[in-house]
Amino acid sequence: MRILGIESSCDETSAAVVSGTASAPILESLVILSQDVHRIFGGVVPEIASREHLTAIIPVTRRALAEAECTFADIDAIAVTHAPGLVGALLVGVSYAKALAESLGKPVIGVHHMEGHLFATALAHPNATPPFTALLVSGGHTLLMDVEAWGRYRLLGATRDDAAGEAFDKTAKLLGLPYPGGRHIEALALQGDPSRFRFTRPMLNSGQRLGDDDYFDVSFSGLKTAVLHAVRASDDLDRDRAHIARAFQEALIDTLTAKTLRAARAHGRTRIVLGGGVACNRSLVTAMQGTADPIGGTVFAPPPRLATDNAAMIAAAGLFRYDQGQRDDASLHAHSSLPIPGLIAADG
Repeated sequence: MRILGIESSCDETSAAVVSGTASAPILESLVILSQDVHRIFGGVVPEIASREHLTAIIPVTRRALAEAECTFADIDAIAVTHAPGLVGALLVGVSYAKALAESLGKPVIGVHHMEGHLFATALAHPNATPPFTALLVSGGHTLLMDVEAWGRYRLLGATRDDAAGEAFDKTAKLLGLPYPGGRHIEALALQGDPSRFRFTRPMLNSGQRLGDDDYFDVSFSGLKTAVLHAVRASDDLDRDRAHIARAFQEALIDTLTAKTLRAARAHGRTRIVLGGGVACNRSLVTAMQGTADPIGGTVFAPPPRLATDNAAMIAAAGLFRYDQGQRDDASLHAHSSLPIPGLIAADG
């Protein structure tokens, strides 16, 4: 089985070829074209993103096929991100995938972007398979899930406001750092003194108990406000910038690791899988492994190319959905928001 994956949910145009099975996917090629133009505006401009996808999607797909040394005739199905994301950007990928599938007489499979992130890490780490606790942290989402099996997911917690990646970007802007801000804050934090500033760990206290509404949820808007106050109170931001970055990153990471450990313990999991762009943060990965050590846990994190939005993860999830009998048609549409498929009750 060979799947062509297409991803266009935000500001990366990506195509990939993945073969094998859902339990043993093989990455044959991956092409990602990032839209650097958005750096000028300090964030993604949806209209520009859509136009850039229109220009790039055909050459990116052709390059992915060439790198896999195959042709459209060798493809068994086409998987495409159809939710969630920027609707205009998604429509480019969905429309192209449907037209391509129709012209080739191949099936098309709509894939949920966040389910794709669940499969991404397994492309690099064969043991990153269910059951496991999953922390998906990106610019638009922060989700804590229990993955009982592929296609059976318990959503335990989520952000109530800013996603982790969004908090990094907004904090970077407050500190005068470039967009996207994650890697700049991570690099700057290495130079910071952890004793200079300390921010409260949001929605995290010893009085919380399993069953409480906030036991697994996170919130980062208050942390962002604390950074704002620290920046405004500083009489020398050049002196304090690295220290504030360090304090922000440590507060965010401490919150994420503590909540993830709660989820792993609650469901008896010893495997923890990270996904999404923020999973590139080495401080997060290191801290997560340290948190998992007391329960004999192992942390799996994707390499940068599989952590960012990419078509390989969409193709891998498409392999699973194809095996499950999913076949979509011309009615497949793009959605800015849609629940991840396969959700089961938290106590189910």
